[in-house]
Amino acid sequence: MEEREWLAVQFEANRTRLRAVAYRMLGSPSEANDAVQEAWLRLSRSGTSGVENLGGWLTTVVARVCLDMLRSRKSRREEPLGVRVPEPIVSREAGIDPEHEALLADSVGLALLVVLETLSPAERLAFVLHDMFAMPSEEIAPIVGRSPSAARQLASRGRRRVQSENTVPDADLDTQREVVDAFLAASRDGDFEALLEVLDPDVVLRADLGSLPTGGSREVRGAAAVAGHALTYSRLGLLMRPALINGAAGLVSTREGEPFSVGGFTVRDRKIVAIDILADPARLRNLDLAVLDD
Repeated sequence: MEEREWLAVQFEANRTRLRAVAYRMLGSPSEANDAVQEAWLRLSRSGTSGVENLGGWLTTVVARVCLDMLRSRKSRREEPLGVRVPEPIVSREAGIDPEHEALLADSVGLALLVVLETLSPAERLAFVLHDMFAMPSEEIAPIVGRSPSAARQLASRGRRRVQSENTVPDADLDTQREVVDAFLAASRDGDFEALLEVLDPDVVLRADLGSLPTGGSREVRGAAAVAGHALTYSRLGLLMRPALINGAAGLVSTREGEPFSVGGFTVRDRKIVAIDILADPARLRNLDLAVLDD
């Protein structure tokens, strides 16, 4: 077997892990694929001379590429964006597509990705590699240009930020769907009290509206405030379809046949603790919304 062919075989053996790392880093399936492709280009150019652990080398390369992409993303923002809802993995209600299962392992819900968006690029990289992929701080340090001790502190800050929010939904998907259905029914009926019954008192609603006329982003906290927004949203004449959003119960809405938003719900103890909505038309076009083909 020629070296390039051998490299291709070894790269494919690592592709699933590399995509998982990149998706957690970037919150975008398309950007994750770009990062993995860049890793392949670097591997094919440089070969494996002096590389003892190819899997670790590839993970480091993907991490560096993602770090550069995150820094570039932040530098392009002319003013603070506020809430940024990542691009979710949307699946039919019947179950997650096999190719998406690896991307969503370890409860990588939409709420978790939203919180990761609030971290600095270095914090996000350190937390993802250390806490999600068990990479030692000594290996993370050179990627972020810090000492091992500083790398541990970066991961720790990221961990505290994640732990301060409700990001892990109840495991029972049927219960999640029941609660989301109750929320949707109460919204359609204009039943404010019924909405309060399914919302946690400290629920947070995060919406990324992109370039819509009302554009930008917003974050609303508290059951009464979120219920009010839900009633307003219900008057837009949207068609709602149930879906799995990063493996949890959610909704895909359309307006006049066009995708309008994707909403992920985090349900804990039969209460909605977080709602994350992506309604940015430009980024909705990047999503695979096969659920709408029913």
